[in-house]
Amino acid sequence: MKRENTAKSLMAASMLIFGTLAPFVRNIDIRSGELALYRAGLAAFLVGGFLLVTKQKLPISHIKKELLLLLLSGASMGVNWIFLFEAYKYTSVSVATLSYYFAPILVMVACPLLFKEKLSPKQILCFVMSTMGLVLITGATGGGKQDLLGIVFGLTAAIFYAVVMLLNKFIKGVTGLHRTFVQFLSAIVILLPYVIGTSGFNFVGLNKSGITALLIVGLVHTGISYCMYFSAIKDLPGQKVAILSYIDPLVAVLVSVVWLKERITPPQILGGLLILGFTLWSELPMDKKR
Repeated sequence: MKRENTAKSLMAASMLIFGTLAPFVRNIDIRSGELALYRAGLAAFLVGGFLLVTKQKLPISHIKKELLLLLLSGASMGVNWIFLFEAYKYTSVSVATLSYYFAPILVMVACPLLFKEKLSPKQILCFVMSTMGLVLITGATGGGKQDLLGIVFGLTAAIFYAVVMLLNKFIKGVTGLHRTFVQFLSAIVILLPYVIGTSGFNFVGLNKSGITALLIVGLVHTGISYCMYFSAIKDLPGQKVAILSYIDPLVAVLVSVVWLKERITPPQILGGLLILGFTLWSELPMDKKR
């Protein structure tokens, strides 16, 4: 019981940290691709150190067998970050986050096509109601084309996050923090030539607050949080992991409204409740007795 309570505390703390990402990202004045590269590099450095200190050896033979999937998932992770960072630039953090959290619904819809599973009436209802929530958020934007562009970026980030989740279902031999470490390295391999060929490196132009924010995003929001997350989920049942995961978007919305003083309308609140509520319900198992 004590072990599970410790795991719940670690899980809740990691989600709390994830939810405060946006203000730090907005304080880093570099292009999203370069930021994603630095994030992956700092996180890989910290997670690699954690694996070394805890003497967790990489399963090299399994990594070789599933290298292509790991590369694709790592690349998708990097692209997902780029579009999420762009979403933060064009719309409010709450709207970007709620658009991004449409990803589990996309996974639910894709699973029948990839794994020959049938959608249950419950899953169909969750998809319809979550989509209604997304429509409410989209229709209630007050910033015109800029807000809509932010939502498009958020949804694109959700698509790539869904791709990461789906690819992870095919990766069997490399699990947990080992898989994430290799995905960070894969993201670096993909993002490095992209940054060189586009914006180049502008790190030297950052002021002290920008450098501090970058270190926090890479080391705390990514490296430390992922270590806490994967240390927790191995000792928690899936249902509790699903419930605790929703601390992240709830904190992000609170950060948007309270910290950043961004406006959120009643239709957007309703839309967010529909997305988060029905997405959570879709992830929870049915109680057969009831």
